Amino acid sequence: MISEITPCVLVAVPVHNEEGHIGGVLGRVSQYARDVLVVDDGSSDGTPGRLLDAARELPGLRVIRHRHNRGYGRSLRTAFTYARRAGYRWVITMDCDEQHEPESLPGFYRAIAQDDADIVSGTRYPRGFDAGGGDAAPPDRRAINRLITAQVNAQLGLGLTDAFCGFKAHRVSTLGRLGLTEDGYAFPMQLWARAAALGLRVVELPVRRIYADPNRRFGGGLDDPEARLAHYRAVLEREIAAGGAGAPGAIEAPGLGAPMVSA
Repeated sequence: MISEITPCVLVAVPVHNEEGHIGGVLGRVSQYARDVLVVDDGSSDGTPGRLLDAARELPGLRVIRHRHNRGYGRSLRTAFTYARRAGYRWVITMDCDEQHEPESLPGFYRAIAQDDADIVSGTRYPRGFDAGGGDAAPPDRRAINRLITAQVNAQLGLGLTDAFCGFKAHRVSTLGRLGLTEDGYAFPMQLWARAAALGLRVVELPVRRIYADPNRRFGGGLDDPEARLAHYRAVLEREIAAGGAGAPGAIEAPGLGAPMVSA
């Protein structure tokens, strides 16, 4: 099931307190990916132990562990830095809460092989936010996604149907030019603004809409939908006002050889 293109692709999975999902998800991912990186964002449950077990069983698995919880965006940035330093051409990001299906990875490989995009972004709403299909999204999440996607399209001209899907493929050679700094859940706002400023080519790929846990929390005050929307808008508007400017650079990252390292 592993594609011929996979030697140049890293599949990166950010996790935080996912002991109930990590084993099954990584087992499925390994059927479709040769090289997998898990970024454990300071998990305080049994996730580290599960990852130790998985690393013994899956030779292509590498793990970077943040000593403290640093945020979703920071986990992605850690994965991007690893991918750049290790010489991968593409990095695919996917979540570990069973909302992203590893069985969709071949679709990303096919899109990558077309070589006509710098970002291949999953979309759970290819026919619009009111179309059926898949699980029903929590009303606040769908409403926020609709509003932010419309704002991104109006101000950046990207033509997206889903601004928040974390299932994406990124061309690694473009990542250093983006100068990404956002650590939290507003990471996509910075990504889209800077990608548009650089003229990166973006295509979308339909993926199934799955909400295994509609009550999942964001934390840090973002469980309030109005506060979450205001935060996303503030980051997006800040980035647009700055012209999507970002200085190329990389965060500190550990070495590449060990199966498990801390950062």
